[in-house]
Amino acid sequence: MSRTHHIIPVAAFLALTAGSLAAQERTPLRLTLPEAVRLALRQNPEVQIANLDVAESRENRAIARSALLPQASLGVSDAATRRNLEAFIGRRIPGIPQHVGPFQTFQAGAGFSAPVFDLTLWRRLEASSHRMNGTEAQELTVRERTTLLVVSQYLGCLRAAADVRAAESRVQLAQALYDQAVELQKQGISTSLDTLRSDVELQNEKQRLIVGRTEQKTSLYGLEQLLNLDPHQDVALADETSFFSTPQFTLQESVESAFASRPEIKALAAQEAASRLEQRAAGEERLPKVMVDGNWGYQGTSMPASIPAYQFQVTLDVPLFTGGRIRAENARARIELKKIGRQMEETKSRVALEVKTAVVQLNAARNEVEVANLSVKLAKDEVGQARERFQAGVANNIEVTTAQDALSRANDNQIAALYRYNQARADLAHATGQIQHLYTQ
Repeated sequence: MSRTHHIIPVAAFLALTAGSLAAQERTPLRLTLPEAVRLALRQNPEVQIANLDVAESRENRAIARSALLPQASLGVSDAATRRNLEAFIGRRIPGIPQHVGPFQTFQAGAGFSAPVFDLTLWRRLEASSHRMNGTEAQELTVRERTTLLVVSQYLGCLRAAADVRAAESRVQLAQALYDQAVELQKQGISTSLDTLRSDVELQNEKQRLIVGRTEQKTSLYGLEQLLNLDPHQDVALADETSFFSTPQFTLQESVESAFASRPEIKALAAQEAASRLEQRAAGEERLPKVMVDGNWGYQGTSMPASIPAYQFQVTLDVPLFTGGRIRAENARARIELKKIGRQMEETKSRVALEVKTAVVQLNAARNEVEVANLSVKLAKDEVGQARERFQAGVANNIEVTTAQDALSRANDNQIAALYRYNQARADLAHATGQIQHLYTQ
């Protein structure tokens, strides 16, 4: 074998070793739930796009405002002109040259224009302001939705972590029960069937632990995607699953609070106001418009021969026939108002349903947590008593494995109940338009 063939495996081994060391040295980013929400509101692509939409709407308002302000410009021109008189007049006149020129024209100066009376421009400026408010409300909608997604994913990660801890505890218990069965078989107190039964239970718990760890990893990957982190950056949770006591909510107060706070409703209200102004602007296009414009500068056949010249004028424009454009714009504005009205009704109905559902689920989840906690306590006592009976030789380990299964179900129910409670709490905060405020403190 040549020397090159020896170098290639060594280089590959060094590359793999370096990659392994880099992976070991990478420190996970530990985040609490509020920190994760704040990070998502800075880095999530949908939030960033919404921020750009707000900036764009502000520039559109500045454009609409500029139409009401005076416009001024500077210009310089130096032209040489030669005209064909025969083409201009339409026939040749004897004794008159066929063309005139060439002659030079120089002009330099300033021009301006300003609207004096144009209600349509004012209405469009007001409409653009309402559209900007609507865009800001839509941006808040995206922030609220992103917050709910991050909170839900973080809670899912906490649930997966709790499942892993519960599975590890059950594996330890199953291992202890298996060791106990082996020892009692050696002493002649139990049979090989008891040992086999304990071993089967141990393997089942190990399988559940593998599934739980896989679910935990995939949940963290989903959280990293929502936070728009570097693909090589790992995330670790700094919070633990806990029970947050919340006050009782009445349906009527919650629904009214949602109607006043939900950004979707505010956005539709802003769109409705903008459409009404557009309708008024379309109707006011039939009114006269007054414009002042003019220019001042130097004119002459050359720059040295130029003298000051100016022109100032006031223009009155009265639309007489627009080909049906004004009528069509009015009709379009009325149609838009009807569409927004239907959207407002649908949105309020959906928001009311979300609030009612969240309140009911929160109250139910609160009771579930209390029942699940009691069930876990009873299941642990049952496992302890079954182990004592099996140790004393009074019963086989069927009672033990049955108690194990009951404890496993009780642990799962406790974790699921606590997750549902925290998720219902987040759903209610989102339904009432308060989730960003609640989870960024």
